[in-house]
Amino acid sequence: MIKTLVTIIVLCVGSAALAQAPSKGTVAAWAAKPASMWSAPTHMMLLDATRAGKRIVAVGEHGIVLLSDDDGMTYRQARTVPVSATLSAVTFTDDRRGWVVGQWGVILATRDGGETWEKQRMDIAVDQPLFSVHFSNEHDGIAVGLWSLMLQTRDGGKTWTRTALPKPPGGGKADRNLYHVFADSKGALYISAEQGTVLKSTDAGANWDYLATGGKGSLWSGVATADGRIVVGGLLGSLFQSGDGGATWHPLKAETKSSITNLVATGKGLMAVGLDGLVMQQRADGAPFEIAQRPDRAALTAVVIDAGGKPILFSKDGLLAGRRER
Repeated sequence: MIKTLVTIIVLCVGSAALAQAPSKGTVAAWAAKPASMWSAPTHMMLLDATRAGKRIVAVGEHGIVLLSDDDGMTYRQARTVPVSATLSAVTFTDDRRGWVVGQWGVILATRDGGETWEKQRMDIAVDQPLFSVHFSNEHDGIAVGLWSLMLQTRDGGKTWTRTALPKPPGGGKADRNLYHVFADSKGALYISAEQGTVLKSTDAGANWDYLATGGKGSLWSGVATADGRIVVGGLLGSLFQSGDGGATWHPLKAETKSSITNLVATGKGLMAVGLDGLVMQQRADGAPFEIAQRPDRAALTAVVIDAGGKPILFSKDGLLAGRRER
């Protein structure tokens, strides 16, 4: 039985057990169909969320894309999404242009703030999902995923080219799962990955170096803070920080064993969410972490900060924190 992207990210099941799907099976055929309109979309599994200008855009299972134009108070589905595959990550370069990636290596693009989407890529021959996507501008983008899958574009996604990564230090195949790609203020690219590893490129993704954080577990997320730190986190609450662009790392004591699924910058600090209802915040470098555990122990997958500085939470069970749908 195939373990989906949802299982990998939300339930933290080892993705090494993933198997190739039937190329013409009913699952692949269904995933390639346009997304349905659902009666209660905010109760469906949501895996990532971001802002497109003032709009909030969230994505998740069955090709669902949710839009909010009132700072997260109400949500509606996008008008047109050409696939029903699980969507794992979303990014925007401005209030109009955005991209989504997910299961079956799908890549979708929008030019109208997420109202309508067009398919740029999908490979139903094998379910090799993409976990993350980042665009430096409206032309240059990178998407990463299972078994060192890396795709890059220089034309806004009209064409995507596979990048072959070098072998990791110590030998072996370049087959580590790449979970989250992000950039710092200087334009360097980082990817949080398996086995406590971070990949870095200083030439727009042409060449990559493997950076060892000192950890051993999978790093599900990463962020560059406003004060220049690089922070990555993941399995069993592991957190590592670098103040010199990844040259050296040291662990952060978060006092939690709940796996971290998403990190976001908040002013000079950062916020993290994770499994078991984990919500944690650090207000500045060196400050202690403020940790809260939701009573419902929800598997949190993403967070967006509202205009008042409060978190809007997304989870395996949909939207949380009392937001309503229409």
